[in-house]
Amino acid sequence: MPKLVRLYIQNVVIGFAIAGAFVGMLLWFNVMNLWHLVSTSDSGVLAVGILWFMNGIVFAGVQFGYAVMSLAGKDDDPRGGMRITPDVRHDMIPVPVPAKKFPRPLPRR
Repeated sequence: MPKLVRLYIQNVVIGFAIAGAFVGMLLWFNVMNLWHLVSTSDSGVLAVGILWFMNGIVFAGVQFGYAVMSLAGKDDDPRGGMRITPDVRHDMIPVPVPAKKFPRPLPRR
């Protein structure tokens, strides 16, 4: 199996595990009375399954994005713009630029 596919599957599993923990905490702490709604409804299991699956998609995407972005190596090159050496001197001289005043167009009705 290619390394990228293995990395993807591994991070999707991690993301769905995090989503399971998140949904479990939502139910445990009874956020917005969610435990009562799920436990008293006849379709509560379906609601929890959909909540877990949708959060799993989000968390898996974030987990995989983080994993891919952290694959980059450390860049030890100097950062920033072009440095001007002290022996090169640039004199900044202001130049006047004439500005023409145009009449404002009338508003359309």
